[in-house]
Amino acid sequence: MFMEFLTDKSALIGNRGKGVRSDCHITLELTENGGIQLELISKVESMYGEANRKFLLDILASYGITNARLLFEDSGAITPVIAARMEAAIRQLINTDQEFLLPMLTENLYQTARDRNRFSRLYLPGNTPSLMINAGIHKPNGIILDLEDAVAPNKKYEARFVVRNALRNIDFYGAERMVRINQVPAGLDDLEFLVPHNVNLVLVPKCESAEQIKLVNEKISQLKAKYNVNGNIWLMPIVESALGVLKALEIAQSENVVAIAIGLEDYTADLGTRRTQEGTESFFARSMVVNACKAAGIQAIDSVFSDIADMEALKDNVIRSKALGFDGMGCIHPRQIRVIHENYAPDAAEIEKAKKIVNAFIEATAKGLGVVSLGTKMIDPPVVKRAQKLIDLAITLGKLSPDWHDEFLNS
Repeated sequence: MFMEFLTDKSALIGNRGKGVRSDCHITLELTENGGIQLELISKVESMYGEANRKFLLDILASYGITNARLLFEDSGAITPVIAARMEAAIRQLINTDQEFLLPMLTENLYQTARDRNRFSRLYLPGNTPSLMINAGIHKPNGIILDLEDAVAPNKKYEARFVVRNALRNIDFYGAERMVRINQVPAGLDDLEFLVPHNVNLVLVPKCESAEQIKLVNEKISQLKAKYNVNGNIWLMPIVESALGVLKALEIAQSENVVAIAIGLEDYTADLGTRRTQEGTESFFARSMVVNACKAAGIQAIDSVFSDIADMEALKDNVIRSKALGFDGMGCIHPRQIRVIHENYAPDAAEIEKAKKIVNAFIEATAKGLGVVSLGTKMIDPPVVKRAQKLIDLAITLGKLSPDWHDEFLNS
């Protein structure tokens, strides 16, 4: 084993131990001579040992390293994870900005719309690749690779490489590819690992002012110019303090912001109170965020629900959230996705009402009337717009036929 040779010029990167899967641990020490001494410990060495050895040597060679001791402990890591761990180890020892980039999957080249459906967004720790590999098959609207609270401080550096490689080389099956950066200003450095790699949306945690969003936008603009990046990179600030709640409108009106999320764990801690299932202590903050978002024409996203075992309580929480005006919420386990989708989606009564409103508008327009009415009630343009949006959403979700109007008239 190489452990007896370790010095303060050695890099230890990755995860190992009981329960670790789809990951690896790198112990790398640069030496003055002796060539490359490589030891590989793996339960799947008979299948992947030769290929992994060659890949590790190729990475070392790309950085011009000809003398080193390398211990590679494999727990079933896939290629982008191995590459991320190796690059982090090498760049920790060598002062270089050189990257070892795997090809971008063509499946990952999509952009996302400003107003796309964001019922659910699944949080995944940025330094735990095993959770990323198949996350897309659960069909969340968005997948958040988290560089902030879910990553230990001493692991944040290497997590950037894992997240970058995931953006390039893991198929998320059409989910909006989101990354939560660290708190500004530290989080600005995270953007170097995201902007060139087709991130769709950046979450800005603990946001308390429009100035913080301005700094993020400026950094993104600089990086887009540097790397010749086209396309939109949306922002979702997270307000998590009393000050953030009171500044919600100015944050919501900032450039490239498509939604605001509220983080209730930190918010209630800031108030010095306890978060309850009833949510009385957060009613003011949630209402402020919803109203700020609606005034700015963006989406309001509720906090996560932390009890992953109680689906009935989650359902009740989603129903209350929707009633307050939220458009979606975060989730911390794939099993929460179905409940969130079913209960944020328009129900039969909402769809039926929307159909009547839109039909009344169509008929009034055909008759050249400037006023729309349904029965004895006048219908304002914002009401018609909201009904049409609900109709469009119901069609997208497969809850309503695209030919609904013809079917409605013939019913």
